[in-house]
Amino acid sequence: MTSFRVSDVMTRRVIYLPMETTLDEAARVMREADIGDVVATDGATLAGVLTDRDIVVRAVAQRSDPARTTIESIITRQVVMIEQNCTTGEAAALMRERGVRRVLVCDNERKLVGIVSLGDLAQRLDPQSALGQLSGQNPTS
Repeated sequence: MTSFRVSDVMTRRVIYLPMETTLDEAARVMREADIGDVVATDGATLAGVLTDRDIVVRAVAQRSDPARTTIESIITRQVVMIEQNCTTGEAAALMRERGVRRVLVCDNERKLVGIVSLGDLAQRLDPQSALGQLSGQNPTS
């Protein structure tokens, strides 16, 4: 697993949304971009990460109104980052250690350059695995 760099497998397209964005709008953005996460911002500052799972577990399951609830109330503020030149093995170990499914990727100046997920790792490193195959499929409508 260590023969690839994080930059080889990461998703380079990062979508930023202000913390005032409602959950229904964030979900629409995720659906249209075919992604499972967005980066929440407070002005020019990175404030946290919002995932599709956060919307379900922290909002829908709590019966929060997605048209009135903002992403600020449910984002994960403690983000996990890894440098783009680290190995995919290091990324997998970091995810396992921190219990996360996604890690923000930065350059050597700590500028955000992408996101790497378990699905990204599986799709590139073990495409025949169940996770690799599922991650490569388009979601059903």
